[in-house]
Amino acid sequence: MIIEGIVLAVVLVAILSVLVHTLATGAPPTPTSGPVRAAVMKLLPESIDGPAFELGAGWGSLAVPLARRYPKNRVIAFERSPVPWMMCWLRKALGGPTNLRVQRADFMKAPLSEAALVVCYLGPKGTQAVKAKLEAELKPGCLVLSHTFAIRGWTPVTELTAGDIYRSPVYLYRIWNV
Repeated sequence: MIIEGIVLAVVLVAILSVLVHTLATGAPPTPTSGPVRAAVMKLLPESIDGPAFELGAGWGSLAVPLARRYPKNRVIAFERSPVPWMMCWLRKALGGPTNLRVQRADFMKAPLSEAALVVCYLGPKGTQAVKAKLEAELKPGCLVLSHTFAIRGWTPVTELTAGDIYRSPVYLYRIWNV
């Protein structure tokens, strides 16, 4: 009975932690579906010249495939919420690519200027909140991929509709094209 109580307490704390961070950021840690992941990979170039950053990596469902796609590049996955961060870190630790670094950090406070690629799935509020940071810090030519939520005021260089039930849009922007 004590073990069940401890397990229940841990699960409740984990759920509460996810809920608190969801309320704070306005975006729940939602995994990227297989069809959306396929659309993302289809839009991305074969190679990039510098590191890739995933902003709000959640459970790591996109961070790990990004690192596998670009094995010669550093891929930094930022996640603030402790439970999704831990799951993302575990995915990396249990056979994930060695070029992936999972950081429990607020990407809004992290320098992004060296990025060659920024990937985000943040919700409408988060996408608009990060827009000014991207415009201020990213170098010309940097690619920004946002799925499901467009960056208002930017024109994508290309977009694709994923084959999921929601027909999720995936947008690829180039910084000089904003």
